Amino acid sequence: MELLQLKYFQTVANTEHISKAAQQLNIAQPSLSLTIKRLEDELGTKLFHRKGRNIELSAAGQIMLKHVNKVFIELENAKMDIQSLDEINARTVKIAISNTRFLVGLISQYINDFPHAKIQQGIETRDDIRINLKRGDIDLGIAGPPIIDEEIETCVLVAEDVVLVLPSNHPLAGQSEVALAKFANESFISLANNAEYSRFTTSLCERAGFMPIKNYEVDSTLLAEIIQLEQGVALLPISVCRKFNLHFVKIANMNPTYTVGLSWVKNSISSAAVQQLRDFIITYFNENNEHYKI
Repeated sequence: MELLQLKYFQTVANTEHISKAAQQLNIAQPSLSLTIKRLEDELGTKLFHRKGRNIELSAAGQIMLKHVNKVFIELENAKMDIQSLDEINARTVKIAISNTRFLVGLISQYINDFPHAKIQQGIETRDDIRINLKRGDIDLGIAGPPIIDEEIETCVLVAEDVVLVLPSNHPLAGQSEVALAKFANESFISLANNAEYSRFTTSLCERAGFMPIKNYEVDSTLLAEIIQLEQGVALLPISVCRKFNLHFVKIANMNPTYTVGLSWVKNSISSAAVQQLRDFIITYFNENNEHYKI
């Protein structure tokens, strides 16, 4: 069993598609298929099952992936130990977030407090953050809802209040709270490129007895402008409303919250820089909790 075989297997398992995995690995598809078959022959079991045009892990494959991930985490730990000899590398932290708002305000304060810190930050989906943490490609991840995985440690940062945003001249804009069911026939504006949050808001509407009519899907910077044009209503975290000075009302009989968590790999060796940023993020959210509450 060779390390390259394990890397090929891990990539196929994460993509669940031989062709996509071959493209990522920059090798020919037949060569990748042969490598997987040789690994299966060596183990004496099938690691994948066909599922239409895709493939999925067998029970044996799931066990194999769990241990392969640990192998590469340990290799990443060894790499981190070596890199820690270099002061510059030891100060670099790789973090991915599923929404930029999670670091707004926080990152500037961190840089002010630690001006020599080095951060590589990316925007990824919640599932990609989970995968990249386990592969050792990133040190920390912030996602909503929090990542749940037996190989990942997650600390809940905040359960942020979600409110209904209305145009200021809406007939119900003067109410202190409103029932979501009253907006079953209204057009909803949703945040673009945020599938997890979109599923969350859709579930709120379903609890109120309707499926939302989504006429607009825009990023947060355009959302205020669309609402001011009386083009619809929106379900948004309270911090977004405060940032863009949006008119909002409390949702009656629900009090919905959107939970956000900070994650890292269990039992991984973290550099001092990673531990420093992790502790800073947790402390920041604890100290600014009221910003995320009505």
